Amino acid sequence: MTDARLRHGRASLALSFFVQGVTFALLVTRIPAIQDRYGISDGLLPVFLAAVPILAGVGSVVTEKVVARVRPRVVLRWAQPVVLLALLGVGAGSEVWEAALALGVFGLSVGALDASMNMMGVSLQRAYGRSIMLGFHAAYSLGGIAGASMAWAGAHWDLSLLVSYLPVVVVLLPVALAGSRWYVEGKQEEEGQQGGARGNAGSVSFKLLMPLCLVMCFAYIGDSTVSNWSAKYLQDVLGSSEQLSTVPYNVYMVTTLLGRAVGDFGVRRFGAVAVVRSGSVLAAAGFGVVAVAGGAWVGMLGFTMLGLGLCVIVPQTFAAAGRMFPGASDTAIARLNIFNYVGFLVGSPLVGALGDAWSYRGAMLVPMVLVLATLAYAKSFGAEPARYGGGHERPRTVDVG
Repeated sequence: MTDARLRHGRASLALSFFVQGVTFALLVTRIPAIQDRYGISDGLLPVFLAAVPILAGVGSVVTEKVVARVRPRVVLRWAQPVVLLALLGVGAGSEVWEAALALGVFGLSVGALDASMNMMGVSLQRAYGRSIMLGFHAAYSLGGIAGASMAWAGAHWDLSLLVSYLPVVVVLLPVALAGSRWYVEGKQEEEGQQGGARGNAGSVSFKLLMPLCLVMCFAYIGDSTVSNWSAKYLQDVLGSSEQLSTVPYNVYMVTTLLGRAVGDFGVRRFGAVAVVRSGSVLAAAGFGVVAVAGGAWVGMLGFTMLGLGLCVIVPQTFAAAGRMFPGASDTAIARLNIFNYVGFLVGSPLVGALGDAWSYRGAMLVPMVLVLATLAYAKSFGAEPARYGGGHERPRTVDVG
């Protein structure tokens, strides 16, 4: 494969990460508007919000089975337009059942999208022979900032959801489809030409994968704590103004982008284990600063530290799964991706329940301890590839699509 084709494949996949960042941010940052549009009660809203990650987990499981027959690039090529159209459906409906249908389709397709994007990122990183996963997730963070900015503009100008979403979908859908022409991925070469992830599914040891699953879950508990509770914490606990309380999450997203933009250089220079350990310590320290902060500006310092620390963990967890199971990386990543949604589901209710029952300062110590626990599993990020029946790794070739 030529260097030019690799570069095109890398750019097209980064574009998909960017588009997904925009799409997801436009959904989650307009939840109050979605609730108002459909008249969803406060009691029913958590059911809708929980259904999306649950269905995304189902989508990730289904993707593991689908890539036994078709390549991840095919899944991604069609899952991304479905996600964009589902977002448009959320903005276009008027009845509660229409919102439920659109969000259900969004959840299932976003699970397939997340799994296939990271499958491709891991295999493309193997084709490159050096760390590039953090760069893809940096593109996602950049998309998240762009999407959140567009959502702010829509809310500021009191635009309807449909008016906010339609121009974005009209622009991004054809761009994503055009970019999918240059997808590049590594392809598994099976003994006996069995092909795909099916032949390797049994080779993924859940015992070996479990440390990475826990790390993924802990990282998303930390991430959901920031996204769901930073504004309330700054305003109710640290006494900031309502306007200032919106700043921490924006700061968190920007520092996440910056950390991921330079993170691959750190992995190449110091190794994945050292980068993950440093990120875990910095994120835990950030939660500690937030918990003891005496004022809003110190609290924002803590959220800044959190962004710089947490941002490296998730991309490196996917990359570590690919290294651990080089002949079955698609299967490993699909299973690992489920714990993304487990952490998202657990994090926000956990912190809220502890905050109500105890204190929000004390609640911040729980994700701090969980993120710090990543240190116990850091060696998994430098693990040797899992061995197969004959004691040899299965070879890989490069496939272009």
